[in-house]
Amino acid sequence: MRPSYRFFLSKKNPVFFKLHHSLTSTLSGNQFNFEKNNQFLTCPFRIFGSRTIFNEAQKSFCASYISFGQSRLITKDFKGVSIVAGVASQVRNFSTSVETRVNDNNFERIYVQNGIGTKPLVVERIDKDENVLGDEESRIGVLVDNCESVNRENLDGGQEVEIISPKREESEVEKEAWKLLNDAVVTYCGSPVGTVAANDPGDKMPLNYDQVFIRDFVPSALAFLLRGEGEIVKNFLLHTLQLQSWEKTVDCYSPGQGLMPASFKVRAVPLDDNKFEEVLDPDFGESAIGRVAPVDSGLWWIILLRAYGKLTGDYALQERVDVQTGIKLILKLCLTDGFDMFPSLLVTDGSCMIDRRMGIHGHPLEIQALFYSALRCSREMIVVNDGSKNLVKAINNRLSALSFHIREYYWVDMNKINEIYRYKTEEYSTEATNKFNIYPEQIPSWLMDWIPEEGGYMIGNLQPAHMDFRFFTLGNLWSVVSSLGTPKHNEAILNLIEAKWDDLVGNMPLKICYPALECEDWRIITGSDPKNTPWSYHNGGSWPTLLWQFTLACIKMDRVELAQKAIALAEKRLQVDHWPEYYDTRTGKFIGKQSRLYQTWTVAGFLTSKILLENTQRASLLFWDEDYELLEFCVCGLKKSGRKRCSRGAAKSQILV
Repeated sequence: MRPSYRFFLSKKNPVFFKLHHSLTSTLSGNQFNFEKNNQFLTCPFRIFGSRTIFNEAQKSFCASYISFGQSRLITKDFKGVSIVAGVASQVRNFSTSVETRVNDNNFERIYVQNGIGTKPLVVERIDKDENVLGDEESRIGVLVDNCESVNRENLDGGQEVEIISPKREESEVEKEAWKLLNDAVVTYCGSPVGTVAANDPGDKMPLNYDQVFIRDFVPSALAFLLRGEGEIVKNFLLHTLQLQSWEKTVDCYSPGQGLMPASFKVRAVPLDDNKFEEVLDPDFGESAIGRVAPVDSGLWWIILLRAYGKLTGDYALQERVDVQTGIKLILKLCLTDGFDMFPSLLVTDGSCMIDRRMGIHGHPLEIQALFYSALRCSREMIVVNDGSKNLVKAINNRLSALSFHIREYYWVDMNKINEIYRYKTEEYSTEATNKFNIYPEQIPSWLMDWIPEEGGYMIGNLQPAHMDFRFFTLGNLWSVVSSLGTPKHNEAILNLIEAKWDDLVGNMPLKICYPALECEDWRIITGSDPKNTPWSYHNGGSWPTLLWQFTLACIKMDRVELAQKAIALAEKRLQVDHWPEYYDTRTGKFIGKQSRLYQTWTVAGFLTSKILLENTQRASLLFWDEDYELLEFCVCGLKKSGRKRCSRGAAKSQILV
């Protein structure tokens, strides 16, 4: 089979593209001849009474491409190679151009317009644009379908062409997975905007599994991005951004303006004369079971925004005024001063992937790891000017304090547990060893025998007089990926997973937490939740979607053999079992009793893991190395007050050189 090559072009104007004469001369000596198909997206962007009408001058040249209709420019065959030029999404430019930055003080009045159900964010005054990008070169890459190794050749004019050689044939499991993922794509006005949570044709009561969840879409987005399909991700980021600041009310109370929805659904609203119009209907938690707050949605959105830029090279999206505003609104929610004494985020139960009562209220590790990652992403993407310099300073300060706090107080290994076992209590001093007044009797009996000598992990939660010693997989894996832990910590976490493989992986990777709450603990902590019975669902169930994060952590720490072993386990069963949401029992032997089949993030997690393993160079764009600059920042003033320890000194002392 002949590989097909696709060009991805990036210019200051994202709608119209030109191929520079010098480039085309270098490639063939001839100009490209594009056949223009003047189709125009006539469906207006509309969200419950809110309308954005596209400028008719912005016409796109369209050709259908795979199941979710990505726009393309098709060229004639050239030297026996079919060349396809990627065209940016038709859904764009909601509020600003992509090549300008605007000072923060121009956002003087942000308010909500009248409308039905949901209402758009309106920036009332933008005084001026500052063109800070200037004239940039075209970024041109060549992506080969079914590709593996990468070579680069410099062309005339300093432009780069990325040539990728053919790779192995996809297995039948992968082919089915790609078909399922494409079938799960949701379109809005003809453009792809996300994937449904589950697409089980036999499910007669989907509840909200037919919606697009921000959290669930991340592995789908990465699978598309790693395959060179960026349009669906860009559309998703922009549409959810538009939903961010719409009016949201729960029992007459409106949460913060920057809150991202947990999910949204495309609905058809009837108009006059038997006509219908598509609208986006967001859920900010007001319809969710238990009315849980989607705290992690905004953090995942920021993380995905960075990944989009890294994997496509389209950094102009990050610099849009509306995108910059969205980042700042999320950070404003997270960095708002409160009564809390710690740099970690204080949240209610069910505020993350574990969205039911599971005793994780307080400062759960998963939220802290995602918060740390989002702060690092934001520091990279925030446009620095007079209006944002205080925000950047606040980000740096929080990163420094948070990394120290988690490394110092959440980490446990054999030595740390022995230290806690000998803690003195009721200490009243700034130099107390047992700062949180943890009683040694809190150490569970299972942990004493379970913890390996060569491994360790971050505990699940920390509050005054309370340590949750359960192992939460997502938080620990994301601590590795984001370098929230030290290099020694990261290595020890993977050592623990390897040593306790039967407990944490078993027949299906990976346990969402270990161990399960049983007997009286289950009754008191979960409220006798029939869905979270021991070793089921969030209470010790096995979730295949965690596979991609495990793979990313293994690639970072050069432990790919662990990822290969886990992927091989999943590949044997997922297709046969119809891609379940989760598995039950202590070893993950049975499909979950209430598990949805054809779960999209199970499919996407498997595909993303396979692609990451085959292209570790691209995987490196998705994780962070240790940030030594953070260790140089310290504004706590402890040294001046005569106290012996500050975050900078303690954190630096733990770095593995």
